[in-house]
Amino acid sequence: MHFSSLLRSPTFRSLQRHRNYRLYFAGQSFSQLGSWLQNAAQSWLILDLTHSAAAVGFFGFCLYAPYAVVGLFGGAFADRFDRRRLLMVSQSGMAACAIALAVVAYVHDGRVWVIDAIGFIRGIVLVFNNPARQALIVELVGRKELSNAIALNSSLSNAARIVGPALAGILIASFGIATCFALNAVSFVAVLIAIGAIRAEELHREPRRLVRPPLLTEVRYGLDYARKTKTLAVVLTMLAVISTLAINFDVLLPVLARVTLHGGPQTYGFITSCFGLGAFSGALISASRRRASRNLLLAAAAGFGAGQLLVATQETAYGVAAALFATGICYTIYTSSTNALVQLATPGFLQGRVGGLYNYVFLATGPFGSLIAGRLADLGGARLTLLAGGGAALVMAAFGLAARPWPMPTGSVRPRRRPLKTLPQQGHVERNAQRGRRDGGSEKPVPPQPDDAPALDAIEQHDNGEDRRRENEAQRDLRPE
Repeated sequence: MHFSSLLRSPTFRSLQRHRNYRLYFAGQSFSQLGSWLQNAAQSWLILDLTHSAAAVGFFGFCLYAPYAVVGLFGGAFADRFDRRRLLMVSQSGMAACAIALAVVAYVHDGRVWVIDAIGFIRGIVLVFNNPARQALIVELVGRKELSNAIALNSSLSNAARIVGPALAGILIASFGIATCFALNAVSFVAVLIAIGAIRAEELHREPRRLVRPPLLTEVRYGLDYARKTKTLAVVLTMLAVISTLAINFDVLLPVLARVTLHGGPQTYGFITSCFGLGAFSGALISASRRRASRNLLLAAAAGFGAGQLLVATQETAYGVAAALFATGICYTIYTSSTNALVQLATPGFLQGRVGGLYNYVFLATGPFGSLIAGRLADLGGARLTLLAGGGAALVMAAFGLAARPWPMPTGSVRPRRRPLKTLPQQGHVERNAQRGRRDGGSEKPVPPQPDDAPALDAIEQHDNGEDRRRENEAQRDLRPE
């Protein structure tokens, strides 16, 4: 198959149909590569200076601690302000942090607390960067292509995960570790140019409220909606546990390469790239699917846990690499499915806040997860950390299965042939026996559920008729798979 024919396949439909997303994707292709150069370099730098897995874990704590404290406010800012401008400011801040790390590495400053402090500042920038970036993707492609765009964005990140650590290993051995940080700083130029070239008139924006409640009240609206919507409650609970105990590769892989496999930067780059290759493959699988799937999410969570248990049994670099490849496939399918379901189950006026909550759960657990992973690695090596993470993922997959059924939003199931009934004024979902269940189960009507209702306070704040219609549509979309 020719490359041009491949790009015309449904897997890349978001790139085919949306000029703004093509620009964003092109800019991110440079930035993601630079970010993975830095991620690999900073973990190796700290391990080289301290010879301690706990020190690597503490850096992760510093990086993600701001998210644990003020992470929920980033989503509210993304709903209040222009997301493109907010993203340009945050990307500039991240470039400044990369320059600072390059200077520290170049002058051979051995004070680890300086690196930790830069990581903390970068963590503050991430609080505003991640929700704005996630909400911007919705504006770039609209809801119809959202699942595909998320998967393609994940494939880009994981392609960089393949190349970045391997390239970082070569650069560290050949030119010094400062080179990785400097190249990451330069990569942000492409992002800023791409974001600046986005056409505002082509964005898929929804009407914004003229009068906004206080910031704390807006944060509460997002939390209320996630708590009352069973789909979000189940998916985010699973993510919180899995992210805390099983997604700690920045701490785990350097220790696995250096301590367990007795290798150097090349070994670290090799096993990290194999995990990235699997993750990239998983992202392409997700992008090729037209809709998110609850069953796929649960299977991927279980596969991710089983993969970590398999890694723990390996004794050689090639065995570890093969097991990490399989783990990476399941990792990306799980995270992209989770991301897509969270976005699709959320109305547009709450996109930044609930998307920020997703990032909060994913990243705010990082400080504690990094400390736990570092401590477990010091006590029992990387294998103990893998066993704990793999077991946690399997338990959460069982939890998600036991919590069924949970409603699936539009874009995650095949369209029904029968039209949906008009919602009553209060916005509750009317499910009846004609709609049934996809799996041929009970035809018994399901009464309106309070956990399917939106945060009612948020609805009352919207006096715009278009906003009310969109909120009701969001609730109508939450139907059984």
